[in-house]
Amino acid sequence: MTISQHCVCVLVVLGLSMPGAAAEWTSHIVRQFGGVDGEIRVPARFQVVTEEANSVALVPYLVYMPEKDRLLMLVTFQPRPMIDPHAMVTTSEDHGTTWSKPKVVLPGTDGAPTQGLGLSLTYLGQGQLLMHLGDSKGVRLFSRDYGSTWAKLGKVGPTPQGKAWHPWDPLLVERDKETGEVTRLLETGWNFFQSRDNGVSWEQGYLRFSTDKGRTWTEGVRVPQWKEVSEVALFRAANGNYLAGCRPSIPEKYKQKNIDHWEGLGISISKDGGQTWSSVKKLYDWGRHHPSLVLMPSSEIVMTYVARKGYVMTPKGYPQFGIEAVVSRDHGETWDLDHRYLLHRWEATMKGFDALYQSPQGVSSVLLLDGKILTAFGTGYRSKGPVAKHRRDIGLVRWQLSGARLNDSNTIRAAAPDSDLRNIFDPLAGKPGGWKRDRE
Repeated sequence: MTISQHCVCVLVVLGLSMPGAAAEWTSHIVRQFGGVDGEIRVPARFQVVTEEANSVALVPYLVYMPEKDRLLMLVTFQPRPMIDPHAMVTTSEDHGTTWSKPKVVLPGTDGAPTQGLGLSLTYLGQGQLLMHLGDSKGVRLFSRDYGSTWAKLGKVGPTPQGKAWHPWDPLLVERDKETGEVTRLLETGWNFFQSRDNGVSWEQGYLRFSTDKGRTWTEGVRVPQWKEVSEVALFRAANGNYLAGCRPSIPEKYKQKNIDHWEGLGISISKDGGQTWSSVKKLYDWGRHHPSLVLMPSSEIVMTYVARKGYVMTPKGYPQFGIEAVVSRDHGETWDLDHRYLLHRWEATMKGFDALYQSPQGVSSVLLLDGKILTAFGTGYRSKGPVAKHRRDIGLVRWQLSGARLNDSNTIRAAAPDSDLRNIFDPLAGKPGGWKRDRE
């Protein structure tokens, strides 16, 4: 069997739509809270691009390639739940309405897809892209033709302590102001540590640099402020500051839960090109993470993220999950938590521990030419149980900021990061605060 024949077989197994299929957008409403005249309802569009796939679809990454006016999305598929992951890419020539037939990123010499999660997709410009294939034992892949073909660039090197470097988020790309050429890349990674004295464990975030488009890298730096932080999403604000959207560790009071859905979301800032960083300022102590940041023409920053914990139970006692967004108007120093956006919400159909299989997983947002934002996210709404009945899909929301008049409330922003007011929310009523129904 040839490589091309094998790829076709993979697509048949996945059951994915062929190119040129009719648009799958459906009418949708994005809700913003804290309007002068009450809740603001923003017309949007929504679709699930993998709904016909007989597969698990994981970890979407989006990039926009302006030279082609084209979107590229990286998705990892598992034809069998929990095993055999392989990365595939699909493109859209109409700003997310329709998508091409998914294509295996790296076929092996035997024609089978090279296994591994597709992570950390980054666009360098002029058709050049970087990504990781696999996690800590993976390799870097490089494309010179807008993601049509990929080649190995090298292995993912370890941390300074020789531990595995766990990647997740896209790289930060620095460019020459006059030529636009890539001058430096910044990459984050993380790993676990454990104290020999008392057995206490924690996560640690790292940073390293490349000046040759990812071929070679400096030794990783342990950022002191990123102790008890795992995944770090880097971003450049309009004023030149670098932001790090951090995923802090599980708060002590929830560590007995033993599931990373209780980890939080915070911001660390560098004002010297990534050499030094501020302490992590928590936005949410728990339940929300996986940030993706977009710079608007107004210099506002829009940060989308998943809400895995913190929503009250439905009246029938089922968990709720969602995708949210908040805006910063001062280059990431503060965030308007009182006027958050709810992009999408869904209810679990299972209770207890198994409900985690229906939660969101990963989010990626890009700014489109018309000023709208396209947000891709992972959702497990079709899962019926662990492993054998485990299903995940990729959802898309095409939306925009409301521009509506807002009240002057800063009650949530002023609340303590670990408070119920900051972390607990009723998406049905659009109100923050304490648990209105039983805790999980």
